[in-house]
Amino acid sequence: MSHEGYHEEVALLPEPTKDLHRALLSLMEELEAIDWYQQRADASKDEALKAVMLHNRNEEVEHAMMTLEWIRRRDAKFDETARTYLFTDGPITEIEDAAKAAGGAPAPGGPSTKKTAAEAASLAIGSLRITP
Repeated sequence: MSHEGYHEEVALLPEPTKDLHRALLSLMEELEAIDWYQQRADASKDEALKAVMLHNRNEEVEHAMMTLEWIRRRDAKFDETARTYLFTDGPITEIEDAAKAAGGAPAPGGPSTKKTAAEAASLAIGSLRITP
C-alpha cells in the first residue's frame, strides 16, 4: 500500500519524523482493526463470539488512544487542535469559529473547563497546612 512507505528518501528524514510516521501508521492500523472487529461483532449471531469481538475492539480503541496521545505530546499542531476540538460540547463544525471569536482560546466547555478522569476521581482536598 502506498501509505506504508516513506514519500521522501529515508536518509533525509530526522528521527522524530520517522517516529511520527511509525505512530501514524500504527494509529491507522489500530483504527482499521477497530472497524473490522466492530463489523464482525455486528455480523455475528453467536453472542459469545460477539462479546469476544467487542472486547477485542475495545482493546484496539485503547491502543489507538495511547498512540494518539503519544502523537499529541510530540506535535504542537496536534496538541493545539486536540485542545480545540476534543472533550467539547455543541456542534463540532462550530468549534473552530467559536475558538477564533474567543481570541484563539478553546471553545466553552472544552478541555480548559472539563476535568480529566484522574482529576474528577481525585479527592482534591487542598492543603492540610494550618495557618495561624
